[in-house]
Amino acid sequence: MNFASDNVHGVHPKVLQALSDCNEGAMGSYGADPVTVRAEAAYRELLDAPDAVVRFVATGTAANALVCAQLSPSFGRIYCHESAHIHRDECSAPEFYSHGAKLVPLSGAQGKFGPAALAEAIRFGKAGSLNDGRNAMVSITNATEWGTCYGPSEVAALATVAHEAGLPLHMDGARFANAVAGLGSDPAALTWQAGVDVLCFGGTKNGALAAEAVIFFDPARADGFDYRRKQAGQVYSKQRYLAAQMLALVEDGLWLDLARHANAAATRLGQGIEQAGGSLVVPVEANEVFARLPSDAHERARAHGAVYHLWQDELPAPGEPVTVRLVTSWATREDEVTDLLDLLRGA
Repeated sequence: MNFASDNVHGVHPKVLQALSDCNEGAMGSYGADPVTVRAEAAYRELLDAPDAVVRFVATGTAANALVCAQLSPSFGRIYCHESAHIHRDECSAPEFYSHGAKLVPLSGAQGKFGPAALAEAIRFGKAGSLNDGRNAMVSITNATEWGTCYGPSEVAALATVAHEAGLPLHMDGARFANAVAGLGSDPAALTWQAGVDVLCFGGTKNGALAAEAVIFFDPARADGFDYRRKQAGQVYSKQRYLAAQMLALVEDGLWLDLARHANAAATRLGQGIEQAGGSLVVPVEANEVFARLPSDAHERARAHGAVYHLWQDELPAPGEPVTVRLVTSWATREDEVTDLLDLLRGA
């Protein structure tokens, strides 16, 4: 019963098979191989973006940080949510690779900020003096760090504000598959058709070993990115092993099947928690559940080995509800959800 993260489970068998298959024979290095060519083409087709530049890296942190460096000068201002991964969980990698760009966190309920808040922040940045730096880019996360999702119209509204100010819009899609599955949206409609300029398409949280895609919908924005990726140590001599993972995920719609499975498990978990006397902090829209558990239910679950995070790593006063985060994945089993819910109910 491990609901700590979608990072804790293993690699999907089809991804492992793809790695084994591409292990046969000799192929060109540094991405000059047929697997990488096929994978890049597959993502352009998936996103209905024939001119997009697609590149693969090993981690989400590398993907986000290198995009921030690509889109922002060292004196730039990068607008993001206060809970954004680039702000709270990447050890200043965006600042490091951009040589000092400033992250400007914005508040907003349920992990999202709206166009009015963004417009006001941009206006303040533009009106500032030389001391403030220059507005450079906007970054959103979908699905968010709170498990909520920006729909196409919400993305479009933010893109309009960003573009009117001359700023590109980046989407951190570590859980992009979960957002697409949860919204029932078309991936193109949720990205470039809504105004996203660069997408980091996550694979690691959705069945891959270590692989992410960086997708520039406007090729001009990718100018020099290959050098930046190489400088950061994210061009591998055996690059085909990254591409094989991402290719396996999109072939036959596996990426979406896995995300739907994870989302369905989270939905069932959220409903069961409410039936067991708990409450949800935010609606369950993807594969994360933020909930308040009765203290006795929490103690029973922990005593029987259930693993999940306290949110935010603090225990309340004795007898008070405990706020927790539970994350489901492609590998979450139905019996794990059943067992946890039985514990919470005291069954």
